[in-house]
Amino acid sequence: MFADSMEIDDSRQRYVLGDGAMQQMAQSSVFLSGMGGLGIEIKNIVLAGVKAVTLHDTKLCEIWDLGCNFFIRKEDALSQRKVEAVCPRVAELNPYVHVDMSSSALDYNTDLSCLRNYQCVILTEAKLSLQKKVNEFCHSQQPPIRFISCDAYGICVRVFCDFGEEFEVSDPTGEEPKEIFIQTITQGNPGVVTCMDNQPHGLQTGQSVVFREVKGMVELNGTAKHVSISPHSFTIGDTSQLQPYAHGGSFVLVKTPKTFRFETIERQLCDPQVLTPDFSKPEAPLQIHAAMLALDIFQEQHSRLPNICLQDSEVLLKLAEEVNATLRNKVSVNTELVRCLSRTARGTLPPLAATVGGLASQEVLKAITGKFAPLQQWFYLDAIEVVRPLQSVSAEEFFPGDRYDGLRACIGESMCQELHKLRVFMVGCGAIGCEMLKNFSLLGVGLAKSLGEVCITDPDLIEKSNLNRQFLFRPHHIQRPKSTTAAEATREINPDLQVEAHLNKVCPATENIYSDSFYSRLNVVVTALDNLEARRYVDRCVSNQRPLLDSGTMGTKGHTEIIVPNLTESYNSHRDPPEEEIPFCTLKSFPSVIEHTIQWARDKFENAFVHKPSMFNSFWQNHPSPEVVIQRMQSGESLEGSFQVIKLLSRRPSQWEQCITIARLKFEKYFKRKALQLLHSFPLDTRLKDGLFWQSPKRPPAPFEFDLKDPHFTFIVSTARLFAAIHNIPYSEKCIETDETATKPDLIKVPVSSEEEREAITQLQQVIATDSVIARLQMSPQQFEKDNDSNGHMDFIASASALRAKMYSIEPADRLKTKRIAGKIIPAIATATAAVAGLVALELIKVVGGYEFQSFKNCFFNLAIPVVVLTEPAMVKRTLIDNIYFSIWDYWTIFGHEDFTLSDFMNAVKYGIEPTMVVHGVKMLYVPVMPGHSKRLKLMQKLIKPSLDRRYVDLTVSFAPETDGDDDLPGPPVRYYFSSNGETP
Repeated sequence: MFADSMEIDDSRQRYVLGDGAMQQMAQSSVFLSGMGGLGIEIKNIVLAGVKAVTLHDTKLCEIWDLGCNFFIRKEDALSQRKVEAVCPRVAELNPYVHVDMSSSALDYNTDLSCLRNYQCVILTEAKLSLQKKVNEFCHSQQPPIRFISCDAYGICVRVFCDFGEEFEVSDPTGEEPKEIFIQTITQGNPGVVTCMDNQPHGLQTGQSVVFREVKGMVELNGTAKHVSISPHSFTIGDTSQLQPYAHGGSFVLVKTPKTFRFETIERQLCDPQVLTPDFSKPEAPLQIHAAMLALDIFQEQHSRLPNICLQDSEVLLKLAEEVNATLRNKVSVNTELVRCLSRTARGTLPPLAATVGGLASQEVLKAITGKFAPLQQWFYLDAIEVVRPLQSVSAEEFFPGDRYDGLRACIGESMCQELHKLRVFMVGCGAIGCEMLKNFSLLGVGLAKSLGEVCITDPDLIEKSNLNRQFLFRPHHIQRPKSTTAAEATREINPDLQVEAHLNKVCPATENIYSDSFYSRLNVVVTALDNLEARRYVDRCVSNQRPLLDSGTMGTKGHTEIIVPNLTESYNSHRDPPEEEIPFCTLKSFPSVIEHTIQWARDKFENAFVHKPSMFNSFWQNHPSPEVVIQRMQSGESLEGSFQVIKLLSRRPSQWEQCITIARLKFEKYFKRKALQLLHSFPLDTRLKDGLFWQSPKRPPAPFEFDLKDPHFTFIVSTARLFAAIHNIPYSEKCIETDETATKPDLIKVPVSSEEEREAITQLQQVIATDSVIARLQMSPQQFEKDNDSNGHMDFIASASALRAKMYSIEPADRLKTKRIAGKIIPAIATATAAVAGLVALELIKVVGGYEFQSFKNCFFNLAIPVVVLTEPAMVKRTLIDNIYFSIWDYWTIFGHEDFTLSDFMNAVKYGIEPTMVVHGVKMLYVPVMPGHSKRLKLMQKLIKPSLDRRYVDLTVSFAPETDGDDDLPGPPVRYYFSSNGETP
């Protein structure tokens, strides 16, 4: 079963969970009760690849289910049970997961022995009394059955976890230990270890580290030592009897299992352990705890949820006060929260369900794998900011009527209509994009009958590796465009949704499509991207005064950022730290960690199999005739790239055996001759002023001889295959040349004389004397493709990196890690994706409603730890020039005409302060101190001209500050229209 299920589990998820956890999932069975809006969001465990899931529900489908359950269709309503409708659609998510269903009664009188076959039980939409009973049963089993309960009522959600008296976690954080190099180790009691270059080690007191390659104090090597810390050093106990430390060495953190202890719901009710997501509301979790327990009691007493009336809200408020009195740590009852919960309890906010569904799904995976720290023990979240501006709305706003009843109960009919009319542009249709489209469908964003629209774009095709995260796609969609396929799948969820799908990349090359006039028709832009460059480009929303909702994930981590005109900073207002580049000399000669050898192998691939063939093709596209090239070179003309091209052409193999020979010689060059040359230049005893040359982090290379074992053999075959591919030679499995004295084939000649130009011309003449020269003027560059194991690309990278690592005594990486680093793969898992998309969609409602700054929330979470942190966005900064304030969101508009001059423009932008400079892009239109610029005051149309697709230009104007001696300050962008009616003349 495990081998089969791994066929669809792409590397991105395995990078997060690891093969051990994947194996445990593929052997585990889960029972999930409740197929409402929250229960169906726990679909992520099926995408992840558990062995079996039993879906349970006893209720019939209703019309309002269409607004919260994306697997229920209109034809299902009132005709079949929820579990019957959703079971086959959930099963489609992963054909290697056995999904079955149950509609048997599950209540206080049910015999629970049927649950013994499951490793984890999840309850949603269950009364508290049933939760207690099932929890007690699961807790009492040996081994205990992991228990999770989830509830979503209107604006409030909760998750509870009980994994037994003792639950051992193999890896609490999932972070990969970093190798840190040692500067010194003292002899003493305790001995003090200082990190190289005062690098912060990130250790905690009580943790253990293991030492490697320490010179002198060799007794430490391979041993694990407990540490107590300071920022750049730590103590490791008594080293006074050890040999003196000489130099070198490194250490890594030893991951040690951690045991967590849990209590049942019954014992946790009065003294709950809660996770606090919003530190601006530290009492909120306990306040929601009291409010939702009061709601549980209300349901037990009245056999229903509260109605939208003052009487029920007052009853619930009284119950909340009674519950609060029983808590060991009492908090003030949040009256507003209780009343909002009472009014919205019958409803559902699909984005809130998606968020908590993602978090709960991750807890299920923790429960069955023992990977990552579990939630202890309650998680509460509210979306009261969505409801606060609606307090004065009449009750008629919330009366039932259609599929949006659950949503309407939370935000009202007027807000629903605003969502229907929304015009959204979403960039990216991958994992986050699929989840966002699902949320749009359930919220009714962009309905055709309301003249709304969702425009999506993505240039990518669906790959097999996408299927376990991008839940709108199925195996038969592979190699179809993501955007059009996602649009089709979204319309199945909500046929009224108006989706326009594009296949374009949003970049400068498509500005004629995604122009300012395009942005002017939008209400909001949503990004579902996986790279910073694209995000920064889409931040042009600032110049178009449009809100931007951004999100991203990396493994179990996720973030959301809300950008609102005139309220918040823009995406480009802050800068992420630049990606660390490995120094060239380190890659070339002094690798010290496995990342260096992997990048070295990747660079070799790019140079030999991408750059050189591409350069070769480009040369012959510009110089199609070899005879003409010879004539021009003989006449003394210098042709760029000619020597490199002739070198490639003269070396070009024509048979598979020659490719093998070239590969064998590459092995000799990379893993023997280079090492010998380096050791000749810097012998092992080389000393510098500050000590030995070869000391940590420098590692001396050790050349080795070729043999037919891996990775030697794999390197030869993969290298030969790649040379054969770029030279269009059929691949042949013939013997490998093992004689290190072998020479290159006759065709392989390199100019070596001092008269290189004459030699190059002679070689080219020799080459074109063959009959097939024209056909040989094209090579086939091999663009690196990490996911196709049949092309030999990863074989080359993995074997080359492993050989170089061995040569430098670096611990090698397995193929999975090598693939991640070489392919720059961002680890990803569906649980985090669902959570960020839900959080963004919640903020979308606030944007549409025009809510105040305090209502908006950015979020960072790490589901592995787990931690969830909600914060207010960064408030926009305002600049003062004399008596005028402005921000990044401001721009001034000037309308010109045919006779409009630069002097007229200067007068128009004075606003009481004197302009000192006008710039268009990098062109200075007016600087008073520049010679001749005063004459420009009578011009305008000759200085700047409209483009074909724009009727304006954006100019930057600087002003002299009021205080003498201060630098000139740039004002807001000035949009200058070439005609008074805004049309291009």
